[in-house]
Amino acid sequence: MAVHPPPHRPMITLRKSEDRGHAHHGWLDARHTFSFGSYHDPAHMGFSELRVLNQDRIAAGQGFGTHGHRDMEIVTYVLSGTLEHEDSMGNGSTIQPGEVQLMSAGTGVTHSEFNGSETEELRLLQMWILPRERGTTPRYEQKPFPASERTGKLRLVVSPDGADGSLTIGQDVRLFVGQLRDGDTWSLTLEQGRKAYLHVAEGRLGLNGQPLGPGDGAAVEAETELELTGAGEGGEVVLWDLPA
Repeated sequence: MAVHPPPHRPMITLRKSEDRGHAHHGWLDARHTFSFGSYHDPAHMGFSELRVLNQDRIAAGQGFGTHGHRDMEIVTYVLSGTLEHEDSMGNGSTIQPGEVQLMSAGTGVTHSEFNGSETEELRLLQMWILPRERGTTPRYEQKPFPASERTGKLRLVVSPDGADGSLTIGQDVRLFVGQLRDGDTWSLTLEQGRKAYLHVAEGRLGLNGQPLGPGDGAAVEAETELELTGAGEGGEVVLWDLPA
């Protein structure tokens, strides 16, 4: 008689804000969901193809000097403030709140990222995705997503095929961003075998009935239906739909 492995049980694993890695460099206050820089935790090296999820606060007039990357899909989402970007592909741009930047490093790219204000703090999420193919030609995209498309719901902003006006990434992943106010609900059906990672950048909300606060995250496995509900003053959230 054939023996079949037991089915995967639905599971949501919370990652509390205070359990993340923390680096404070004076001008930079960074929280690391996964191992990054001097923070190393073998139990948190990434989730599916999501390798880095950093929430950064950058002091006025400060930033990351020119440095290099290769073979990584790098997505930046600005929460507040102004980000100034320059890279070796010849791009020079300003990214405002609600805008998403995607840099496919491929064979190699150098860039710098600075707070464009001399008076205001910059807050952003930086997320790295492992690419489907290595050694591709470097590529850059940037796009604003109006508040009307992100309020009371989540908006698809990154996908492998540029669906619904999203940025195109070199991996089978999708990124949704949005702001859910108190009582707002939004749902997503995951295809069989898919995973998801949710991060609450600000505020509070519920994921399938489980409460999450500022900086909390949740790794989702073997679930097919996700329901997000705004709580209190609501929350700003990013959600990755990821392959198994």
